[in-house]
Amino acid sequence: QAQLVESGGGMVQAGDSLRLSCAASERTFSRYAMGWFRQAPGQERELVAAIRWTGGMTYYSNSVKGRFTVSRDNAKNTVYLQMSSLKPEDTAVYYCAADPSFGGLVRGNSGYWGQGTQVTVSS
Repeated sequence: QAQLVESGGGMVQAGDSLRLSCAASERTFSRYAMGWFRQAPGQERELVAAIRWTGGMTYYSNSVKGRFTVSRDNAKNTVYLQMSSLKPEDTAVYYCAADPSFGGLVRGNSGYWGQGTQVTVSS
């Protein structure tokens, strides 16, 4: 069964940087839109960033625009989320997701999800 496995989470201080990685188990995902969602305790899951399979189109939520960068390496079946200038409000479990449709992924209708990785930012 196809899998997405996130890594790179951890505990950092405000202003620090982290890079999350999501490794896909199958080459099929190189043709999928991929993205990062996050969910903080008591809050709804929100889309943070997404990237089309070609890498030519990206999406960022207003809360992370200018601080986070999504990228992908299709040769490695991996998508990344470079997070800079982290804030305490960025604390959440971050999930990788994939979908054949960029629009579908942005709407949250992804068919594939990773298990999540915790990011904790202290003030």
